[in-house]
Amino acid sequence: MLEKAFVGGRKYWIWMGCLLVVMGAGFLSWLYQFSEGLGVTGMSRDISWGVYIANFTFLVGVAAAAVMVVIPYYIHHYKAFGRITILAEFLGVAAVTMCLLFIIVDLGNPFRALNVLLHPTPKSILFWDMVVLNGYLFLNIFIGWNVLMAERKGSPTPGWIKPFIYLSIPWAISIHTVTAFLYAGLPGRHFWLTAIMAARFLSSAFAAGPAMLILFCLILRKTTKFDAGNQQIRTLSGIVAYAMILNVFFFLLECFTAFYSGIPGHQHTIVYLFAGLHGHTGLVPWMWTSAFFWVVSLVLLIVPVTRRSDDVLAVACVAVFIGCYIDKGVGLVIGGFIPNPLEHITEYVATVPEILITLGVWATGFFILSALYKVALTVKEEVEAEA
Repeated sequence: MLEKAFVGGRKYWIWMGCLLVVMGAGFLSWLYQFSEGLGVTGMSRDISWGVYIANFTFLVGVAAAAVMVVIPYYIHHYKAFGRITILAEFLGVAAVTMCLLFIIVDLGNPFRALNVLLHPTPKSILFWDMVVLNGYLFLNIFIGWNVLMAERKGSPTPGWIKPFIYLSIPWAISIHTVTAFLYAGLPGRHFWLTAIMAARFLSSAFAAGPAMLILFCLILRKTTKFDAGNQQIRTLSGIVAYAMILNVFFFLLECFTAFYSGIPGHQHTIVYLFAGLHGHTGLVPWMWTSAFFWVVSLVLLIVPVTRRSDDVLAVACVAVFIGCYIDKGVGLVIGGFIPNPLEHITEYVATVPEILITLGVWATGFFILSALYKVALTVKEEVEAEA
């Protein structure tokens, strides 16, 4: 079936060609970083995780979007989601691939990744993060491809693959939980040292991931013959609405704990993010932008009338994406380093090579996703034509 990705119209090849150009620019920038070292990035002794890990953290949540379709379809027998399950699975494949690429470029030397395999350390959260990410990537590829093959043959999903599908549900939750533990397990960073970190990760994941899936369904409706269906999109929008409410609620819980307790260490990062600290205001515009999109998304998603309009729903999903991306990437990751344990403030600004590499990784993810969606939609069109 993979050969179907190599057949397409003019617009398809222009899109794939543009992605290849961006991928090439990102690869050349990575070669420059590999040659000169991580000194070409904006990272430093005080801020050792920058835009790469920020994107990794956000995309782990996007990868978990598949579970919000798999659970209703396979556990609760919500048959309407059968039409978009494969889209969610392939979105997970592209997102996890980008996660792994961001880890590799953040290491500086890709061969350092082999240390996790050559010297496994089960006591390390990083070891388990490697296990859950690669395992989830395999599960999504394996399940998605076999389900699509069964659909192509006009047969039901084979029974032997059901255990893998059920396994993918807790596995999807685990990739975000384990990633959250990477932060919550660092006692020197007060902003991350919270028991609700995993819950915050999951709520943002179940908002941003399905929001991206809705956007892709709406785009496919406009550009192809495939229609995900109004019922499916409306149900997903309800999931996004509830998840976004929880995401904002959990953040407000963090603010209450920090300020009502009066513990300076828990307050400083939040103050820095939204008001600046000691004259340093680098992330203030970003966080207020995130808050603005949070409010916009909540208003548009909670009101049923606005949520039923495709155009307004698309705006709401974009607002969810931007709001969660800034909060979970820029705010959570970079903000967590400020101030450092010695109460010093070192601000971070991404460099041009970092930005180009980041765009290159995103282009790679969209390239993979476009190819997989091309295969899936072609198979669906053939099946519908034969019916």
